Amino acid sequence: MLKIKKDDMVRIIAGKDKGKDGKVLSVDTAKHKVVVEGCNVVTKHTKPGAGNPQGGIVKVEAAIDISNVMLLADGQPTKVGFKVEDGKKVRVAKKTGKVIA
Repeated sequence: MLKIKKDDMVRIIAGKDKGKDGKVLSVDTAKHKVVVEGCNVVTKHTKPGAGNPQGGIVKVEAAIDISNVMLLADGQPTKVGFKVEDGKKVRVAKKTGKVIA
């Protein structure tokens, strides 16, 4: 089980976008990669097709390793732990001890 999920707010802690915050758009569990909104933007050359009839150069967010992001809880980066509450496993912010929704 990964500690980062889709729609979480994260901070980039390594790489060219270090210090930026963004929302997780997708998580690839097999490759341990995440796509963060507005971060690690690359230019991609696309051929004309149904989705983009013109083709050309498009800016798109690329995946970054999950180890290079840190979850934000109440605007602060924090490590993530797990706890069982009411028979359910929930994520807990290590810094504050609060349950992460």
